[in-house]
Amino acid sequence: MRARDLAVEYETVAVDSEALAAARLMAEDKLPALLVVDEAGAPVAILPASQLVKVLVPAYVIEDPALAAVIDEKHADRLCRALVGRTVGDCLSSKAGPPPIAAPDDTALEVAALMAQVRSPLVAVTEKDGRTTRLLGVITASHLLHQLLGAHP
Repeated sequence: MRARDLAVEYETVAVDSEALAAARLMAEDKLPALLVVDEAGAPVAILPASQLVKVLVPAYVIEDPALAAVIDEKHADRLCRALVGRTVGDCLSSKAGPPPIAAPDDTALEVAALMAQVRSPLVAVTEKDGRTTRLLGVITASHLLHQLLGAHP
């Protein structure tokens, strides 16, 4: 099976999209990450749900996790306010590299190796036409596992 056959439509967001809207999209659709695209629709980054969760947690709690036990639920409910007024770009990790991209003819094993190598929950499948990059779809880790396990009952 080739990457083009495994790729499915997937939610994307722009770098300047609202972070709170992106978080809601992830939560409602139970997505492990969102593909971030540029104005032409080409993949530029992956925003993992864990990165948005990190934005919600105050820095002092990350530095000393024991403090999380003393924050009451009333304050915990306010954590999402950290996303208000922020963009997806604001929430991307400074260490985030480009998203893993598979070619349409890559095999399932090539996609799996790429996914494992970069530890990404998804891989974008793109096709180049001259200078233009067209997104064909996305392969998620769970979808890839489903396909691989289905091939070997």
